[in-house]
Amino acid sequence: MKFYFVAGERSGDLHGGNLIRALKEKKNDLKFRGFGGDNMKEAGMEVVVHYRELAFMGFAEVLANLSTISKKIKQCKNDILNYKPDVVVLIDYAGFNLRIAKFAKESGIKVFWYISPKVWAWNQSRALKLKRLIDRMFTILPFEREFFKKYDWEVDYVGNPVLDAVKAHNNDSDFLIKNEFTDNQPLVALLPGSRKQEVKLIVPLFAEIAQALPNVNFGVATVDNLLAGYYRSLTNLPNVKLISGATYDLLFHSRAAIVTSGTATLETALFRIPQVVVYRASSISYVIAKNLIRVPFISLVNLIARQEVIKELIQNRANLPEVLNEIKHLLTDDDYRSKITEGYDQIVNLLDTGSASGNTATLMLEYLSEK
Repeated sequence: MKFYFVAGERSGDLHGGNLIRALKEKKNDLKFRGFGGDNMKEAGMEVVVHYRELAFMGFAEVLANLSTISKKIKQCKNDILNYKPDVVVLIDYAGFNLRIAKFAKESGIKVFWYISPKVWAWNQSRALKLKRLIDRMFTILPFEREFFKKYDWEVDYVGNPVLDAVKAHNNDSDFLIKNEFTDNQPLVALLPGSRKQEVKLIVPLFAEIAQALPNVNFGVATVDNLLAGYYRSLTNLPNVKLISGATYDLLFHSRAAIVTSGTATLETALFRIPQVVVYRASSISYVIAKNLIRVPFISLVNLIARQEVIKELIQNRANLPEVLNEIKHLLTDDDYRSKITEGYDQIVNLLDTGSASGNTATLMLEYLSEK
């Protein structure tokens, strides 16, 4: 049985790799090919195109790279036809994958989607398009089943793979010593994201914060798909260390965190680290998004909780005075910290339904065995 996967971002590669491993554990004669990254390759997939060639973010950035995206879509379609898979498995990455879903459906190939596009956030009528193109949808957020029911579509909620990853993490007890963090100063994790555009816009703010708090240690979670130059303004600050490939260890040992929106907000919550979300986009992208977004929050933490558990400072509010004020509360106000971690506990109760990768693999193989 042959699977063709398409993941266009770092988080999709992580969860895709775990899903491939779960599928192989249940049936060892499966074959995998597609667009992805190092995690999927290590799990046993032949990677045709690496996600770093596809990780564009924001409306303006996507428009500027339409030619590249179009070429990759064409390459993906041709590769699917040549490979002749039994199923195409799409992971998030809506703009690209919706076109691949349409193509696969028209080509008579079964289509599964793992980690639903965030159609509940904006342009909600796209749910009808998904319903028309997808054979089975596997969602990872509990409120998504309720959302899709409004469109008379039963989807599978499989649990959350981020919780699986956090549970599986083995903490490095020597992390602080290895990175020369001093015990007498609090450690704050800085998570600027993995996409070029978001890192470029938020790193200067992180540098200002670190300079304003010289008695606090800061660890910056860097990613290997970005050049060192993206972190240049942080490199020579005496209280800042760049941490590569050890984000979970950084979170585990931190007292607080400053996080860009995305999966990282949920990862931070699952480690029970009080955080503030900061986010900056290009002016054009922000104006467009502000007029399209149909949800009250941008962080997964608040969206899952359906209330403000953590503070979100977006665009103009992502400034030095407001972020400094919040991080000082997170570091020193025990009652404030406790209120946040209590909110985290409620989120864990909603998400904990066993292994998301294992649940999804079981369902996929069951659906593929049906006549």
